[in-house]
This record gives sequence, C-alpha cells and structure tokens, in this order.
Amino acid sequence: MAGWARRFIYFPDDRVPPPRPPGLMGEAVTLHTEDGLDLAAWYLPGAGETAAILCNGNAGNRADRLPLSAGLQRRGLGVLSMDYRGYGGGAGDPDEEGLIADAEAAAACLAGRPGVTRLVYFGESLGAAVLVALAARRPPAALVLRSPFTSLLDVARTHLPILPPGLIGDHWDSIGRIRSIQVPLLVLAGTADRVVPYSQSVRLFEAAPGAKRLITFEGADHNDPVLTYGSRLLDETVRFLDDVA
Repeated sequence: MAGWARRFIYFPDDRVPPPRPPGLMGEAVTLHTEDGLDLAAWYLPGAGETAAILCNGNAGNRADRLPLSAGLQRRGLGVLSMDYRGYGGGAGDPDEEGLIADAEAAAACLAGRPGVTRLVYFGESLGAAVLVALAARRPPAALVLRSPFTSLLDVARTHLPILPPGLIGDHWDSIGRIRSIQVPLLVLAGTADRVVPYSQSVRLFEAAPGAKRLITFEGADHNDPVLTYGSRLLDETVRFLDDVA
C-alpha cells in the first residue's frame, strides 16, 4: 500500500510520552519486536495474576489512554500499554503486519513477567483489529474489544462509499479472523458511533464462535468518555474477566 494511503489510516502522535506513567505505580518497559524494533511501553502492575495488553486506536499515543489504563489498574488488573511503531516518537512505520508484530512483542513481554499467569487482550477500534489478529495466532485467556469493526474496507466505505477495494492494502479482516477464535469475548460498543458503526461491532460479535457477551452503550459516540474510560466500561470489563476466570 502506498505511503499516502497509509496516512489516511494511521494517525500517530509523535510526541514522546514520559518514561514512566505520571503519578501512578508503574514502570517503563521496552518491547523488542521480531523485526528488530524497540518500542516504548508502560506497565502498571495489578493486584492479582491477570494482566492485559492494551492496544489503542489509530491516533494518539499511550499517554492518551492513561485514564483507561489507570482505571483498569485500580480494579486490580495489570496493564501493559504500548506505542505502536511510528507512534510516541518511536521508530518504524505502521502497517498491518508491523502492528501485529508489535502486539506480539507485548504478549511475549507479559508472558515472561513474574506473577502474571493469566494474559488477556483489550483492544480499542484499530487496536481491536490488532488483537483479533494476534488472538488468532496466540490465543489469550479472554479478549475484550471496544468499538471493533468487521474489516478496514467495511469501515472505510462507511465514510467513502465508492472506495475501490484495491486502494487499501492493509485489510484488517477481523470478521474473517474472529471465526477461528474460541476464547471468551467481550464486545463494548456505542449505538451512536460515527467512526465504527454499531452494526459492525454487532456483526463481529455474532460471528465469534465461543462464549461471548455484548455490552451496549446507548447514545455513545466513538470517543465519548463513557466509552473510552467511563466507570461502566471499566466495571463491565472486570466483571466479565472475573466471570470467565
């Protein structure tokens, strides 16, 4: 896919977050990808043996997700929040295989951390697609998807109906991948989402073959606080993970 086309998909914030998460019990972590990149991340330790990889959407960097990370940590989860390649001032250029490799490096890091015996994935929007792809290769104990889409082409055509399929080289075919993933699934989605239509999140949920739960946020748009770090979102996530433990 041409570089100009990727600029319409990935919107990295190249500001460099501080080495440690500000004001929290956490630490700086460096992730090492299979293709030789070093990526910056934060790890917020939890109270138990469950830790989550947090993959954000296509914009910003890990500092923007601190309210979500901190909220999950306050509820007992360990959280590893990372910057993809090209995000947060890091090296590399984002693309589909690259972001999956970044998430795989995060999984390897958490799997080797003392005290972590249960690894779960939490993905937002594009990050949901990243972790669906990773789950197909490396299944977690549970998968949490916030505002997931069925495929990149589907969501692109929501905004540009005549978009030719060959224009987008990164497919992010989540609905194709989800059919082979048997792990417990939680989908969190807003009915007024103007970025990823609620109907796509429901279609993805319905295609999943394993145990699953759908939590709907009536009237919530893609970046509304209730859907990004609100107490209901945090509580429903922890309740689901407790139920499927």
